[in-house]
Amino acid sequence: MTTTTLAALVPLLPFLGAVAGLALGRTAPGFVRPLAILPTLTATVLAVVVAVRQGGGRAIDAATQLTPTGSVPIDLALHLDGFAVLVAVLVGLVATCVQLYSTAYLRNDARYPSYAALVSLFTSAMLLVVYSGDLMVLLVGWEVMGICSYFLVGHYWETPEARAASLKAFLVTKLGDVPFLIGLFALAADTGSFRITKILAAVTNGGLDHPTLIALLLLAGVAGKSAQFPLHTWLPDAMAGPTPVSALIHAATMVAAGIYFVARLLPVFAASGAALTVLAVMAAVTMVGSGLAALAQDDIKRVLAYSTIGQLGYMSGALAVGDRGAAVFHLISHGAFKAVLFLAAGVVIHAAGTNSLAAMSRTGGLARRIPDAYWTMTVALLALAAIPPFAGFFSKEAVLVAAEHTAVGDRAVAPAAAGWTVLIAALAAAVLTAAYATRLWLLAFRGRGAELPDHGRQPVAMTAVLWILAVPTIAFGLTSGVIGDWFDGHALNPSLTTAVLATGVTLVGGLVTYGAWRHTTALAARTPIGAVAAHPGAEPALVEAEAMTSHTAAYGTIAAAADPADPGRLLLGPLHRHAVTGFHLDALYTALFVRPVQQAARLVRFLDRTVVDTYVNGSGAVTRLLGTAVRRAQTGNVQTYLGALLAGSLVLAIAAVVFANVNAGS
Repeated sequence: MTTTTLAALVPLLPFLGAVAGLALGRTAPGFVRPLAILPTLTATVLAVVVAVRQGGGRAIDAATQLTPTGSVPIDLALHLDGFAVLVAVLVGLVATCVQLYSTAYLRNDARYPSYAALVSLFTSAMLLVVYSGDLMVLLVGWEVMGICSYFLVGHYWETPEARAASLKAFLVTKLGDVPFLIGLFALAADTGSFRITKILAAVTNGGLDHPTLIALLLLAGVAGKSAQFPLHTWLPDAMAGPTPVSALIHAATMVAAGIYFVARLLPVFAASGAALTVLAVMAAVTMVGSGLAALAQDDIKRVLAYSTIGQLGYMSGALAVGDRGAAVFHLISHGAFKAVLFLAAGVVIHAAGTNSLAAMSRTGGLARRIPDAYWTMTVALLALAAIPPFAGFFSKEAVLVAAEHTAVGDRAVAPAAAGWTVLIAALAAAVLTAAYATRLWLLAFRGRGAELPDHGRQPVAMTAVLWILAVPTIAFGLTSGVIGDWFDGHALNPSLTTAVLATGVTLVGGLVTYGAWRHTTALAARTPIGAVAAHPGAEPALVEAEAMTSHTAAYGTIAAAADPADPGRLLLGPLHRHAVTGFHLDALYTALFVRPVQQAARLVRFLDRTVVDTYVNGSGAVTRLLGTAVRRAQTGNVQTYLGALLAGSLVLAIAAVVFANVNAGS
């Protein structure tokens, strides 16, 4: 088969698996798991073949006109460059691991067939975004991911948290998608095409008339989809969904789509220095703000959610300084270790019976009971903190090097101010990342207290994928010197200055957090506290669903008593109460947007029911009264009719006489 044929099969196979899974979910449940795993696994193998054939060389393009649309046609097009083929491999690998993990995690879930089908559809949509060479076809995958996230985040729809989170995720991302769609149409109007290659050619030849307006409109959609400030608030709440869904969204789909989109169309954004500056500021606020918020969270999944927001800020920062190679390198590296973190967190939640780090800190022996999750999560946290030689170190260094070159004027793609903004924020975020990663590890695995009952080893399907994903977490960064062909031939090696500086501030963040933990642990040892409830033998998904809705109430006393043992509270000080709520952005949006819209809706309802309905009902009442009067006059008595006729004739005669006398007198 040709490379383009194989590439076309990559998004098609998971789509067919989703359709077949939905069709056979009830009638032939034995086929559900094979239909969830095999199409995605096959698509991953084909994606690897496509990547090998493409080899980081010249981009492969193929297209056929989808439908005649007039002046701006829509093509079913493929655009296979180095970025696309590597990101497709990442998406396929993570999706396959998530499907395999889910067979054990949700093995007794009655809605597993629909869940597995939606994960396959989610994967297909992301692969369509990655390989698409036409923006309208890309938009199809973009929007399908939005609806899939709505259903998957709301998988536990019985709980109010899941229902609210799914609706919030859908509405916030749609808020960004409206200007995004307008930006796509404006881009096509300026360049005369939706084809990515033609758009980039037009930009190169100066054919973009409104670069700043178009770039800012597109950035609104990117901010929503990739959870960047100020449209990032949906992502922490999306942790109400199953943990495998969180891994898929955070590592390979949805949030990665916005970063990938900007990387694919970077010359469009680079045509406007103002747009790059806005992107740099957005990335800087996102990196620092999410790091502070992560340091204050008690829910282990919310810590990882804010971590994802911050790492996406690193990618946005690389794009803001015009280096898409560094951005995509960090996207792929982050996808591997963040998938490990979330899937390992699912094992931790199952073993501990709670999402609460405060509760975990009061139990002992968790590391010994779940060694696979312990070791792989440790490796992934080291990668997250950018400790050499793990993948996160090399990819984060690529971002810092790009920012440094822009700041000192070695690259003229972006303003120097954007470079300094990204560089300073990235170094500050490195300290915070090391701090919250160290805090998570200490509270989860170095707790002191009574051990929970051990209910056996975790299912192999859940632990095996952790080691599979740990391989790129450890080794992918070491390939930075030899994979330049897939990144526009751009070297991704770290520089001595940024490597020493970033590693130094990272170690400072980790050591300071460790010292704070030692101090707070000694203080908390004097505080009596109750035992933590356990769930021996329970299903992982059931444990998570119960913990999600009840850990605040069930462990409220524990968390309150364990606060002195939280190094995050000591490090943040008075800032902690603001950081734990995400700096009150949800409350601000509620006051500025939600409540005014609700009040306007109440006013419209009042006007509709009280004013409009009054007139409508009044006209109907008058008609009914007239009808009643006429009906009563129809007695069926001939004498009554004759009497009425004579009376009427008499009235008419008198009126005629009076009228005649009046005319005669005048």
